[in-house]
Amino acid sequence: MKKLIISGGSGFLGSLLTDYFRSRFEEIVLLSRKQKPQHNNVRTVVWDAKNFSGWEREFEDADVVINVAGRSVDCRYTDKNKDLIMNSRVDTTTIIGKAIAQCKNPPSTWLNSSTATIYRHSLDKEMTESNGEIGTGFSVSVAKAWEDAFFTSTTPQTRKIALRTSIVLGKNGGALQPIKKITQLGLGGKQGDGKQKFSWIHEEDFLRSLDFLITNTAIDGPINIVAPKPTTNAHLMSLMRDTLKIHFGIPSPKPLLEVGAFVIRTETELLLKSRNVIPERLLKEGFTFKHSQLDKALKDLLC
Repeated sequence: MKKLIISGGSGFLGSLLTDYFRSRFEEIVLLSRKQKPQHNNVRTVVWDAKNFSGWEREFEDADVVINVAGRSVDCRYTDKNKDLIMNSRVDTTTIIGKAIAQCKNPPSTWLNSSTATIYRHSLDKEMTESNGEIGTGFSVSVAKAWEDAFFTSTTPQTRKIALRTSIVLGKNGGALQPIKKITQLGLGGKQGDGKQKFSWIHEEDFLRSLDFLITNTAIDGPINIVAPKPTTNAHLMSLMRDTLKIHFGIPSPKPLLEVGAFVIRTETELLLKSRNVIPERLLKEGFTFKHSQLDKALKDLLC
C-alpha cells in the first residue's frame, strides 16, 4: 500500500508499528508534537491533536490510519490527570474523525486504540466481543468515551476497528520492563491475592494482528487484541522468576501495594484489576497466534 498515518508514533507502540510497517507501505507519516528528521520513507508532521494546522491534508489519499495516541495511565488519578487522560484520547480521536470526514478520497481503514480494560473485573467469566460485560469506574468511562468518539464520527467510506488491546509484552518497552525490574530486585511475588487474571499479548502478535485486520477488509467494530489464554498474576510472577532465574519473590499484599502506588505516583488498579479477555473474533476470522503460551513468550522476550 502507499500511505500509512500513525498518530502517537513516538511512543512504545508507535515505534513498534513504524518499524513493522515501514516495508509494507511506500510512505509512513507520523503525527507528533515534535518535529523529527525524515528517515527513509518515514517522516513526521507536527500537530497538537486538537486543531487543524495543515496536518489534516495528509489524510487525503492515505490508505490506513492507526491512532495509538493517548496520555499514559501510569499516574495518580487526580482530577487534573483524569482530565488529561480522558481528553488526550477523546480529543485526538475526534479531530482525526473530522480530518477524515473532510477528505474527498478518505483512508479506507482506521484502526483506533481502545483498551481491554473496558470489560469488568472478572475472575471467572471470559470476556469476548460478543458477551463481554462493560465495567464501571474511571478507566472504563475513559474507554467508553474513547470508543464513542470513534464510532460516532462521520466517516462512511472508512472501515473502523477499535483495538481493545491488553498488556503488550515487548523486549524494549511497555509493561514487561518494570515487571522484570521488580522481579530482579526480589519483589517478584504475587500482587494482592494473585488470583486476578492477566490478559497479555506478545509484541509480535500485536503487530501481526493489526496487519491481519488491515488485510481482511470485511472485519470492523471492536476487536480484542489479546493472546488466547489469560493467566493469573501469581502464575505470571512465578514464570517471571523462573525465566529470570530468580529463586524468591516477596509478595505484595494489597495494603502494601496501596502505599507503594502512592509513593511512585500510580494506581493499584493497574495490578489488581482482573482482565479475563479472550480474542474471540480474531480466532473466528482465522488469525493464528505465534505466541500463545506465556512461558515461551517470556523466554523469547527476556532471554
